[in-house]
Amino acid sequence: MSLDATALVKLVKQAALEAMNANAPTRICFGTVLSPSPLEISVDQKLTLKSGQLMLTNNVRDYEVEMEDPQHGKIKYKVYLKLKAGEKVILLRCDGGQKYVVLDRWEAP
Repeated sequence: MSLDATALVKLVKQAALEAMNANAPTRICFGTVLSPSPLEISVDQKLTLKSGQLMLTNNVRDYEVEMEDPQHGKIKYKVYLKLKAGEKVILLRCDGGQKYVVLDRWEAP
C-alpha cells in the first residue's frame, strides 16, 4: 500500500485522534527490514511487523512517475526505492500499534 502526501496528512491526523481516544499515542520508532518480499520489519526482539500492518510512502517503494519531455511528450519513468533486507527504517506507529507508516530509511552515525 502506498501513500501520497495528502493521504499521509490525513492518516497522521486520524492516528492522532485515535491515539488520544485510545490512550495509545502515536510515536516514532525504528526498525530493521528482515525481508523485502513479503515485507517484514523487526522493531525489537519481540515485535515483527508483517506487510498487512505496514503502509509505505514513496520514499520506501518502487513507483512510476510521468514526466514531460519537450521532444517526446509524456514519458513514464520507474523510481526504484524498494526496501532491502538489513536496511534501517523510520516508522510512525498509529492505530494503537496496529498499523505503522514506513516513512523513510536512516543510517546510524
